[in-house]
Amino acid sequence: MGMSLRRSISLDVSRVSGVRGLFNYNLSCCVNALLQSFSATTELFDLLNRWQPSAESECPHNIPLQLKRALHAMRDPQQPAPHCDFLDCLHYNYILRYIEHDADEVFHAILNLIQQQMSDLSLAAEIKNLYKITMEGQIHCLECAYVHCVSTFFLSLPLHVSEDKNTLEDCIRSFFAVQKLENSEKFFCDRCEEKKPTAQGFKIVSLPSILCIHLKRFRSRSGFARKLFCEVTFPESFNMADILKEEKSTQEMLVRSYNLFAVIVHSGVTFGHYTAYIRSMQDQMWYFTNDSQVYPASWKEVQQTYGGLGYNTAYMLLYRTVGTETEQGSSS
Repeated sequence: MGMSLRRSISLDVSRVSGVRGLFNYNLSCCVNALLQSFSATTELFDLLNRWQPSAESECPHNIPLQLKRALHAMRDPQQPAPHCDFLDCLHYNYILRYIEHDADEVFHAILNLIQQQMSDLSLAAEIKNLYKITMEGQIHCLECAYVHCVSTFFLSLPLHVSEDKNTLEDCIRSFFAVQKLENSEKFFCDRCEEKKPTAQGFKIVSLPSILCIHLKRFRSRSGFARKLFCEVTFPESFNMADILKEEKSTQEMLVRSYNLFAVIVHSGVTFGHYTAYIRSMQDQMWYFTNDSQVYPASWKEVQQTYGGLGYNTAYMLLYRTVGTETEQGSSS
């Protein structure tokens, strides 16, 4: 298929789906894939639209301002280069061009820069809460039964991937499993005032509207990174309460169903290429975005990113709370 025909098909798809291709400028595939997920997150688009930047925010180096403009431009087919200014802004904020980046790291960097640079602190907090998974870390002394609790939060849920076959559900259970620390791993107990064997784990305090999951496929050994190509299956929808069997009070808090709407895919070994599968808000169909090219896709094609066979593996998954989709859809 010739390039002109590919471009024509991609443009036709974007008109129907609202999913816009983005040209690859100087190794920008990582940012391109993230922008596709941000564009599909209409909740984020709505919050940015409510922001009226102050005079000091009207600057080419302000991340939330340039992200807002980029997401608007992606919705305008007349805009030839909707994300160039955003890439320049990232470069100024040390997310440099000509360098391959990790998608989860850039995702966190963008959200943190929004918190730092947005003049409306209330809206900045709402954007953070959109992704914020609030947890309580619990350290239970196995000798005196004292429990030390520490509040913490994640903007993406980092899931360890074993080198065998995995399911998303098992990876989530493993993250929340209680770990015993004994012998050289003993933890200091405040009540005993010395190191004691402990049991440690996380409890969910609250879940967000947008649940971002990071499949940790990279391992570092002796200063070198390697990628795990093992299979990690994931569903189109799930309920957290069905995965985590907790006491009744916690179980009620976990009754939250999620639908998958974006999959960020890493292709290659360590250095590689990022693409994304996006579920369109307009027609609820899946689309594959590879920089400037956008093609219709199927759930079966998305499932091919499970891993175990090829180099194209799902790296980040974005789920939306069931019900939010229809509530927010009018803004897109």
